[in-house]
Amino acid sequence: MTATATEKTELLSLRPDELAALLKGWGQPSFRAGQLFGWLHQKRAHTFDEMTDLPAALRQRLAERCALTAPAERRRQTSADGSTSKLLLELADGNCIETVLMRHDYGASLCISSQVGCRMGCRFCASTLGGKVRDLTAGEMLGQVYAATELLKTHIDSLVLMGIGEPLDNFENVMRFLDLIHDPKGLCLSHRHISLSTCGLVPRIDELAEKKLQLTLSVSLHACDNETRDRIMPVNRTYPIEELLAACRRYFAKTGRRISYEYALIAGVNDSAAQARRLAELLSDQVCHVNLILVNPVTETGFCRGSRREAERFCAILRQSGLSATIRREFGGDIDAACGQLRRREQREHREE
Repeated sequence: MTATATEKTELLSLRPDELAALLKGWGQPSFRAGQLFGWLHQKRAHTFDEMTDLPAALRQRLAERCALTAPAERRRQTSADGSTSKLLLELADGNCIETVLMRHDYGASLCISSQVGCRMGCRFCASTLGGKVRDLTAGEMLGQVYAATELLKTHIDSLVLMGIGEPLDNFENVMRFLDLIHDPKGLCLSHRHISLSTCGLVPRIDELAEKKLQLTLSVSLHACDNETRDRIMPVNRTYPIEELLAACRRYFAKTGRRISYEYALIAGVNDSAAQARRLAELLSDQVCHVNLILVNPVTETGFCRGSRREAERFCAILRQSGLSATIRREFGGDIDAACGQLRRREQREHREE
């Protein structure tokens, strides 16, 4: 996490030991790193002047050499029932990302983005339209969490990395983020309260398994055969279903954590009774849960959702086969809460101005 002569060091991305090394290089006593970390992650200072227990000279040097930036609210939408709030946040370079707060009976869950755009090319997803712009830093991911709690005046009970981007395509920054958000001197959020979604990058799943984190791995499966999955998820051409499921078995063997399989039901594509039976057969030897989703309509994709009754039929077949399966509760359908939709609207409106 070094900076060039023309760049400033992004402090929010630095682990405690890295902050300590930075300040030691400036001749500061070791306890200053703990003070600075507290200002960043507990008190969440917006300016260096707020850090009143740091010497003025140190605050001046930090301001000259380091960045202390938070994403700015560009747009906010809240569902009619108040259960969901979606923030369009603008980063320091002008790029925008989405963060969604979902209020449950058991607490508040925040969905954050890990990239600006996405290069995975899933045909039903608005996030991938226009491709990937860049990765987010760990600090920019943390910035979403801190901004959401401040702007929406709420406490976060759980976190999902299911927003814009493929988290495992930004592996190092995401691992750094997971370290920082779990730090006992920061937000101290248990990894058991974090879900990480992937479209199926097999080598990265194996790499994540080696870390033995106690998070929930959510695998976007969305098809029960390679022909269908090839058509709607280009990643399957590199890592077909058989390789992906084998990686998931290895992940469970290493971590003991049950896999959650996401399955978006697309009318006429992957939602037949025969496909439900095939899916049940595929997952019969897995310790897993299947999360069925009525696909979100995105104008550019042309895909449609079936009825709730058809989804219940699909779910019943899975359950009758012995699988744990539920239909995901929908949040924010009236506010474009599906991944990438609000950002896409903002881009269209900007082009039309």
